[in-house]
Amino acid sequence: MSVAHVDDEEPGPGEVRHVEKALPNGDFYTGEWCDSLPHGNGKYLWTDGCMYVGEWFKGKTMGKGKFSWPSGATYEGDFKSGFMDGKGTYTGFSGDTYKGNWVMNFKHGQGTKSYANGDYYEGEWRRGFQDGHGRYQWKNGNHYIGQWRNGLMNGNGTMIWSNGNEYDGLWEDGFPKGNGNFKWADGSSYVGVWSKDDKEQSGTYYPSDSQNGNLDWDPQQVFLEDLKDCKICPGEKVSIFPSQKMPNWPGMAKGNDGRQRRMSDGKLSSYSWGSDEDEGGGSLHLEDSDTRGSCTEFKMPMKKQGQTISKGHKNYELMLNLQLGIRHSVGRPAPAISLDLKSSAFDPKEKVWTKFPPEGSKHTPPHQSCEFRWKDYCPVVFRTLRKLFNVDAADYMISICGNDALRELSSPGKSGSFFYLTNDDRYMIKTMKKAEVKVLIRMLPAYYNHVRSFENTLVTKFYGLHCVKLTGAAQKKVRFVIMGNLFCTDYAIHRRFDLKGSSHGRTTAKPESEIDLTTTLKDLDLNYIFRLQKLWFQEFCRQVDRDCDFLEQERIMDYSLLIGFHFQEVSTSCTSGVPTPTGNEDHENEGAPQLSQLGKDQLLIDPSRWSSIRLGINMPARAEKTVRKSDCEAQLVGEPTGVLYDVILFFGIIDILQDYDISKKLEHAYKSMQYDPTSISAVDPKQYSKRFRDFIFRIFVEDT
Repeated sequence: MSVAHVDDEEPGPGEVRHVEKALPNGDFYTGEWCDSLPHGNGKYLWTDGCMYVGEWFKGKTMGKGKFSWPSGATYEGDFKSGFMDGKGTYTGFSGDTYKGNWVMNFKHGQGTKSYANGDYYEGEWRRGFQDGHGRYQWKNGNHYIGQWRNGLMNGNGTMIWSNGNEYDGLWEDGFPKGNGNFKWADGSSYVGVWSKDDKEQSGTYYPSDSQNGNLDWDPQQVFLEDLKDCKICPGEKVSIFPSQKMPNWPGMAKGNDGRQRRMSDGKLSSYSWGSDEDEGGGSLHLEDSDTRGSCTEFKMPMKKQGQTISKGHKNYELMLNLQLGIRHSVGRPAPAISLDLKSSAFDPKEKVWTKFPPEGSKHTPPHQSCEFRWKDYCPVVFRTLRKLFNVDAADYMISICGNDALRELSSPGKSGSFFYLTNDDRYMIKTMKKAEVKVLIRMLPAYYNHVRSFENTLVTKFYGLHCVKLTGAAQKKVRFVIMGNLFCTDYAIHRRFDLKGSSHGRTTAKPESEIDLTTTLKDLDLNYIFRLQKLWFQEFCRQVDRDCDFLEQERIMDYSLLIGFHFQEVSTSCTSGVPTPTGNEDHENEGAPQLSQLGKDQLLIDPSRWSSIRLGINMPARAEKTVRKSDCEAQLVGEPTGVLYDVILFFGIIDILQDYDISKKLEHAYKSMQYDPTSISAVDPKQYSKRFRDFIFRIFVEDT
């Protein structure tokens, strides 16, 4: 049998033949070959001992196949663009076996895993961890059935020991936490509130009918003894993913005519990143330009948004007051936090006033600002929310109160509020009207329960609610809330939209020459729909429904879905400097399963990056260009054109503090006489929720 090299003369376009190829790096391929690429069935051997046998599509593992590691581990099942993706079975070198669904190299969906130590799990997985509903059986006969989160027992669940004892109730991070019932095999039980902290533990012991039982039993024994042999086996790690081993075929870089062409994942094949990559925008060098007249090189410096508040700025003293107050509130000693809050913590009267004289006091430091008073609203609730949102107190203070100044943004809306960004972009501070403060405090118990129940909620994350009162003649009060910044990312946000699902007045008044990366566009400016992978799309729909139900119950309206996205490929106008995406307008690879560009640029390099992806944060997706048939406001969503762009999405529901008060009812009545009542923003919360959902579920679709 002859051995050919990859640079030997190739047959005509589209012709499939069987070859044996020795590659310059020592790897070896044998199988079907077409247009200078593996295409069909073939076997690839790497010099380090890895091997793939199965189906290929234009140079990538695609379809059914088997990948073997030198250690003896194997994966047999579905592949997409080099990734383990679909249904498949991984058998580790130690004997671990997982059989079920995969998404981009991660266990994701339904699956079963048999561990080498004899343990067994059957249920739902997410991003490589047990997440959802599942059953775990230990080799000693103990088993747990219930909810999981990030690989730990979390939520409602039942643990049954091999001796017949069982615990049925709430769990948190692998341990009983909250209401629960412990039953012995003899029928006696202990019912109460559970916690590893014995100070928070409380309950009642009920002996069985047959005996008095042990009234001296200590519930902490469950944590110290009973759960000692119920550790979750970590399982073995995959040494290297098949996607990281995929060869870079010379035939994928250029077409036969020598011109640049698009690869099967929709990516421009000839490019390189310059040294600006760490700044988030990068320097993207393209070999030719597109029809929009792009420059050869696109550099997008990541200029910080807003005006730095330095000495001499009209709000400089207010910023100092705010930073002093935050440092005082967050830094003062506080008791251990329990997520189970008492109703008194939500009392509107639960607020703390602190006086800050310039010379300092027993509890406050000296400062260079004027004298002011500081108010904390519901401090225990917001401290607990910060814990719930995994905000470290020291990092929080450094972000807001560190040496770096805040930046002031002009208000993008009609509210007249001012917005401030921390230097690291993590937190946004918004000044508030008294009415908004009242709404937030009124809905705080329901808000707390909602964000605690649904970790993927899209509603704004609130970290603190405060007030600064300046002393002296002015007696000015400034109320403000601290929120998470949705666009805290190293990626450049190329487009941002504020979407309500209404049409009246929902367009940006700026002329096109003034629109830049910081411009927030509106409903009638939107010219894309967003395609999400099936599992993400299903989760998105569920969460939007939950969030809208919550807002409707709290009589909230006029909220928006704020969307920002980063194009994976951009060119730019030589005159305006505004980036323009380059799309996948050819049909060379129609019918092939596709991955987003993130799969190529990030996950291929570092698959662990996938753990940073959450609903609405850092999400790979595809944006499809749309065109409206006319400028008529009635057509909110344009017609899809088939032109697709790989994007990274960021989105969340914002402006959730407007209730349907008398002013909004009057606005609705007045505008209804002048415009179509369905087109205006001020409508009843139930109608608003329905219209908002209908619109959102038209612009977000499943990527098929």
